[in-house]
Amino acid sequence: MSLDFSQPQRQSAAGIIINGAYVAQHLVRAMFIPLALFIVKANKTALLYTAFGIIALVVLALVYGYLYYLKFTFYLNPLKQEFVIEKGIFSRKHLTIPVEKIQQVNINQGFLQKLIGVYQLQIDTAGADSKEVDIRAISGEIAQALRQHLLHGQQAPAVQEIGIETSTNTDIPLIKIKASTLLKIGLTSNYGQSFALLIGFGYAAFHNIKELLKAFDNDNGQIEQFVKSGFTLFSIGILLAAIAVLLLATNIIKTFIKYFDFQLSKHSQSLLISAGLLTKKNTLLHPNKVQITEYSQNYLQKKIGLFKMLLKQAHAGREQSEKEMKNNNTEIPGCSAAEKDELLRMILDKLPEEGSTFKPNWRYLNLPVLFQVFLQMLIYSTFYYFIPEVSAYYPLAVAYFVIAFIMTYIGYTKHRITVSENYIIKQSGIWDISQEIIEPHKIQSISTSQYPWHKKLDIGHVTFHTAAGSISFGYGNFTEINTLVNYWLYQVESSDEEWM
Repeated sequence: MSLDFSQPQRQSAAGIIINGAYVAQHLVRAMFIPLALFIVKANKTALLYTAFGIIALVVLALVYGYLYYLKFTFYLNPLKQEFVIEKGIFSRKHLTIPVEKIQQVNINQGFLQKLIGVYQLQIDTAGADSKEVDIRAISGEIAQALRQHLLHGQQAPAVQEIGIETSTNTDIPLIKIKASTLLKIGLTSNYGQSFALLIGFGYAAFHNIKELLKAFDNDNGQIEQFVKSGFTLFSIGILLAAIAVLLLATNIIKTFIKYFDFQLSKHSQSLLISAGLLTKKNTLLHPNKVQITEYSQNYLQKKIGLFKMLLKQAHAGREQSEKEMKNNNTEIPGCSAAEKDELLRMILDKLPEEGSTFKPNWRYLNLPVLFQVFLQMLIYSTFYYFIPEVSAYYPLAVAYFVIAFIMTYIGYTKHRITVSENYIIKQSGIWDISQEIIEPHKIQSISTSQYPWHKKLDIGHVTFHTAAGSISFGYGNFTEINTLVNYWLYQVESSDEEWM
């Protein structure tokens, strides 16, 4: 079956429900806490009116979904090779994307989309906001054919409605992550992210309990009093143990939800990646559009031979948040050394060769030790002197001093750069030791800097700017850095290779 994308067409009719649910979801998130407090304190008459209001909002959301469905069209201009989207109910928007600028096409399927039997197609380019290029409800056949057309300039072979699952399984996966490997990944990675999630959840729970107590006019500071009464060294130890258990549990659950049934295979000249438990995500990307290739490993992962990889692609030409930058990257949560090397060969054509290694001057330690170690101890000493209750916690302060100094020193020993003819490799990290690989022809600009007090010491810094972000190496020999910069600029100017 041949699909014609040259004529404007709408999403699947199921998009009415999907778009309506999308609006309703945003309304619920914005109004959940005030609405919950109102329901708790409201009488029967107010609850009845509230129910009518909720029904009205649902109807309005469906009406919005219907209007958005009517006004949303997309087509492919075969002469100009542009993908065109027309959308907007009150304010019309005409979005034109050159096909050659498309670097990644994702096909996702959320929980509601699974129930209805449709897919979401998102397009990432180096110069557009991917949130604007979002088709939320199309059939699997259209999604697969459109993805092939956008990335390869041709329509896919005839496929059934389950074509996305079929295409994922026809190619032999280069990397396929089993449940046992996902468990290892959950136990050995992403501690910082999970800890931040726990802190956010704890704060939200504390705040919501306070609000509910206020709603019942029963807030007399019970929570604060409970926290103060249990704040001892023993209780802190129990709390830390509980946090560790919750941290590992959170890691494992997040890992299984995000990376369940993870597969990476070679599809034509691209990499096809699929994963997800509740939301199935399929990504097709060109290896030559990867700007920075990164792999990392911590001590525990080193013992079990596990690597984590990150393929960083070009992002929009504007300032982006950390979340947006992360969404532009493709992550391989776990692979063996052999799988890592095979993937590096696909992206870089060959494994990076050995080169000259440059290490930072010992003065790299000055500022981190000053601000992260001694300044913190000075603050604690001030509290220790003026607030007697703080003196009981001096063992924690001593432990912090030792751990912070050791971590800072480890960061210094791991900070280095390796330069060969075809690659630049930046190594960094304290717990997770990462290797970021750049090919010189993908560098867009290079900047160097030097503090005035470092001129006599010949110490300086260099930063590589790419379409996927910047990489810096600091406190190196400035004479060597300038020599290398001239060499890299020559490589960039003389290279015939495309950066995308």
